[in-house]
Amino acid sequence: MAQYSAQLDGVLVALADPTRRAVVRRLGRGPASVGDLAAAFPMTLPSFMKHIRTLEANGLISTVKSGRVRTCVLNRGQLSLLDDWLAEQRRIWEEHTDRLERFVRDQADQTDQEEDLR
Repeated sequence: MAQYSAQLDGVLVALADPTRRAVVRRLGRGPASVGDLAAAFPMTLPSFMKHIRTLEANGLISTVKSGRVRTCVLNRGQLSLLDDWLAEQRRIWEEHTDRLERFVRDQADQTDQEEDLR
């Protein structure tokens, strides 16, 4: 996972903003023009374009310009970095909770054995 850390950091930074998360969520339904995406947000187009550039710079979306229309497409593969990282974190925490469960069970067994000896 270390080889992906810079990319993962970029994905997490890009997704930290609610506007960018909303754009990703909308693009999950299919491609959309920048104008259509921007219409949902109370900001100027230049401000909205900063969000688009951040998403594009971090590989979450790609854009294609045809004439005067720029269309955005979600790069689902980049989201797999986040999926992989979350799966790794889940595995680590499950191991921790499994060890804690074993410890508690062993302590309970030891207490039961000590009580049986009395």
